[in-house]
Amino acid sequence: METKQLKIEADLMWAFLDTPNAMSGKYQVDLCNLSKNAIKALEEIGVNVRNKDDKGFFVTAKSKNYPISAIDEAGNAIDAKVGNGSRGIALIKPYAYKMNGKSGVGVGINKLVVTKLVEYNPEPVDTADVL
Repeated sequence: METKQLKIEADLMWAFLDTPNAMSGKYQVDLCNLSKNAIKALEEIGVNVRNKDDKGFFVTAKSKNYPISAIDEAGNAIDAKVGNGSRGIALIKPYAYKMNGKSGVGVGINKLVVTKLVEYNPEPVDTADVL
């Protein structure tokens, strides 16, 4: 399998950059609304590009052992939580996997440059009137 790194520009959603995702146990971010060129390049190396109404064509880039560090275009670390609607450029590297009888090509992530930051700020929940 070719292990060439790719630069993918995408909308960022469901960014678990410094805390593993509870379902996968990995650090991850969805790279959404991919361009036709990005879709073609990913499919040519065997990556399954998915499509959902709210994400367009997307892949989930993952890191098993290390947090994903996000930087701005000047190279400064981003300490804020990266929220849905952010935009960035991800340096990704495909990897082959076999799990539970399935095999395929996953998407690892080596670098994330955030070009438009929408900070994630969860709304506080008012519990005073809970039924």
